[in-house]
Amino acid sequence: MPASDEGKLPEVLEVWAVETRFAGIRRRLEAFNPRPGPPSWLYEFVLFGFKQGWACLFGGLMLALLLGTHLFYPDHAALARYDFLTLAALAIQLAMLVFRLETLSEAKVIFAFHVVGTVMELFKTAAGSWVYPEPSLLRVGDVPLFSGFMYAAVGSYLARVWRIFDFRFTHYPTTWHTYVLATAIYVNFFTHHFLVDFRMLLFAAIGLLFARCRVHFRVWKHDRWMPLLLGWLLVSLFIWFAENLGTFTRAWSYPSQDQSWHMVPLTKMGAWYLLMYISFVLVSALHRPVPQHATGAEAQGTLR
Repeated sequence: MPASDEGKLPEVLEVWAVETRFAGIRRRLEAFNPRPGPPSWLYEFVLFGFKQGWACLFGGLMLALLLGTHLFYPDHAALARYDFLTLAALAIQLAMLVFRLETLSEAKVIFAFHVVGTVMELFKTAAGSWVYPEPSLLRVGDVPLFSGFMYAAVGSYLARVWRIFDFRFTHYPTTWHTYVLATAIYVNFFTHHFLVDFRMLLFAAIGLLFARCRVHFRVWKHDRWMPLLLGWLLVSLFIWFAENLGTFTRAWSYPSQDQSWHMVPLTKMGAWYLLMYISFVLVSALHRPVPQHATGAEAQGTLR
């Protein structure tokens, strides 16, 4: 490498780690200027859907794989369906990095989600909460490795949507309070099998801690906002729909679905809401919550 380029390498790596291919596309889309009134409102609505779809890229591809292999994967293939799903998910992750569809920091968060999710899966399957009915080689105990990528899909979405919509917050609670509560929720996922289930107290703690918190986001020209508690509920609902698709494809199943498939009860959303909280706090270690009116320098200082 020429001596004149040596000093540029750290800058190039820093840009590569933060900037993605979507960044340029987003700037061009946001620069479009339709007529005021209904055309402008419609464009913002479509742009919101496009950005959400882009944030869901990894999760959407995983759901497509579950459905596609359920419908078309050969019954007697040499490679087990679960192993194919694991290898395909790994290939998607590598491709997203190589083609700069996600940042290096986001990939680290996804790895953390994979570890956290797999640990929970090992315990829950041993407790009989759900099962993976098909054979595979790439597994730890009764848990095929592709299952960790399902948790990683949640982490991928949160990390990407945070960046794409430039999340900012008002009345965000003290950081260490959020960490303590997230730890208590994660521990309760395990201990409620043989101790008292503190789930209702945990819901109350989330409500008290985030009752005033709003998430501010920018779709196009103007900032929008919603209560953060509502945002988590909407994402939990989407995950519940995805879980119904996952059980329909027999990627995993609950004991009550052993004889025939039926929709997962809506009460399951409570568990997903708690998991959504844990997921959000994990991602906050990457994108530290920025106050709504922080200056550019202040906002940059919060990014890890």
